[in-house]
Amino acid sequence: MAADPTAETGAPRRRRDTRESVLFGGVYGAVLASSMVAALTQHGHGSAASRRYDALWVLVTAFASAFAHGYAHHIAERGPRRGGEALRALRGEWPLVAAVLPTVFLLAGAGWGWWPPGGVEYPALYLNIAILFTLGVLTARGASRRWPSALLIGLADALLGFVVVIANALIK
Repeated sequence: MAADPTAETGAPRRRRDTRESVLFGGVYGAVLASSMVAALTQHGHGSAASRRYDALWVLVTAFASAFAHGYAHHIAERGPRRGGEALRALRGEWPLVAAVLPTVFLLAGAGWGWWPPGGVEYPALYLNIAILFTLGVLTARGASRRWPSALLIGLADALLGFVVVIANALIK
């Protein structure tokens, strides 16, 4: 077993900054939400009750994913443990959960009768593509990238959402 390199140098373990956490969690959450919507939505199953069910599953999956990711980071970091570190690692996964909330809102709103439940998966998928694009652009601009570069990064992030939309169309 290799020794902890931070123990030898005395350097603190690397922590992700907020911008990196928001980008990672936001991208992961938006792709997760899109994938869940695509997987849960079946032809002929667009009732209000099924949309409430879908909203709940997207939310449960986001919390489970955030917990698993935060726990994995906590376990992967070697070194002495202090009380509450596991909870801090989980708290750091808030961007993942926040990124699925617009999708949960759309699905739950359809389930509560705010708008028709049939076909709400398409606005949810397109909304997640917009979220991916926006996260890419804002993060790139926050990292002092020029506008052309930031827009390309946003388009690359949005491409992840398009992959889910294309896969959804091909699989159905």
